[in-house]
Amino acid sequence: MDPNYPWPPLGAAWTDLPESTRSAMVTAGAGAWEKIFHGRATYNTRWRLARPPVLTADAFRELNEVCDRIAQLILEACQRRARTAGELRRLLDVPDGETRLLDPDEELHDGLLAAYRPDVLFSGGVPCIVEYNIDSSLGGGFDADTVIQRYAELYRDAGLLDRVRPAPSLLDQRFVAIRDTLGLPDARVALLMDFEAEYPGLDDPETFIRILSPLVDQARPFGIDLVIAPVATATLDAARRLVVGGAPVDALFRLFVPNRVTPGAGLDAVAGALAAGTLPMFVSSAAWLLSNKLNYAWLWADLDLLPEPDRVLVRRYVPHTVALTADQLDRALAEQAELVAKPAGGSAGHGVLIGPELSAVAWEDGVRAAIDAGGHILQRYHEADRVAMDFVRIETGETVTADVPYSLAPYLFDRTASGALARVGYPGCEGVLNLARGVLMSGILLTD
Repeated sequence: MDPNYPWPPLGAAWTDLPESTRSAMVTAGAGAWEKIFHGRATYNTRWRLARPPVLTADAFRELNEVCDRIAQLILEACQRRARTAGELRRLLDVPDGETRLLDPDEELHDGLLAAYRPDVLFSGGVPCIVEYNIDSSLGGGFDADTVIQRYAELYRDAGLLDRVRPAPSLLDQRFVAIRDTLGLPDARVALLMDFEAEYPGLDDPETFIRILSPLVDQARPFGIDLVIAPVATATLDAARRLVVGGAPVDALFRLFVPNRVTPGAGLDAVAGALAAGTLPMFVSSAAWLLSNKLNYAWLWADLDLLPEPDRVLVRRYVPHTVALTADQLDRALAEQAELVAKPAGGSAGHGVLIGPELSAVAWEDGVRAAIDAGGHILQRYHEADRVAMDFVRIETGETVTADVPYSLAPYLFDRTASGALARVGYPGCEGVLNLARGVLMSGILLTD
């Protein structure tokens, strides 16, 4: 890892391909967009991608190494302040009981970094890691992996994979991590989801589970007999083992967010099995606390405690962050054009205030409300670089090229890099890139 790595321009990996290759890839993607994105999550009814983003393998490897080190620094910042999950919860001012299935006595340990996905945008040509998702409930992975494999199959059939290749399968690497971290070869593992959550398709559990069913076959070579079910259907047997799909399971792959999961008998059953010690879980709910954005403020507060290479990494890749408290009000109002306010425990862009996009009155009202509510951060605003991407207009089928922002979310499981989710803006989109605002999702291609 080079702290001063010279990042190539964001679109260079694409424009460095021969024009004939680029044209053929866009034409093929535009003709097959319905097949490529069939069943994938999106709220966008007007646009689809005609091709995925392309990065150089060197740049992607460097990005993953940076993200891995920043994750370690986040854990270390928490360990300097707390010994257990309960102590960390109190320091973060997270209400007791809000993070479900949390063992307050669990010590903060390296195993909490079994699964994480930073959200990265490029600003001024340099990656900016705007937040971290550290947990097993990382969304978008199935969509990213499926879409990029479909693109790869399309390009393979067209003879276009001599210069590009899909990023490694993040789903495969996650199954490796589940097997290795739980230490349970040939195990029956429940993948439980909360079908009361907000995500496209969750209103039809039967169809959603059928769409996910290829994961069962994909997990089998890794010694995992995967059972996909709603968390609400889980029960306990007489031995206090978790029962899913009519039989006990050896372990749980938790794909629901611990602070937003719907309470009920199924969740109570999971809690009972955990308390009885009969249910290894990937991953502990304590990991979710590491995603709290106040940890970013701790990274900056601890700069003087870090060795020089780590200080360089934080300054270069982590936007300056402080807790949003009353003593920050004057600065927040004076520097509105350079700041963002976010809920420290939020996700999916909910409650985010982007200073440059709001009127002075709306910004002041929002900031004052955030201070009164507590639990918010103030972060340096970094505008996402725009890069030319190719789209299909659904209504007409025409291909359109537009300069749009996009963010990358590399997935690292058991601290091993794999694929990435690209959230791509669309013609005329706003600055916040998340699913709820119509962002388009894909995996990525790599070049050498």
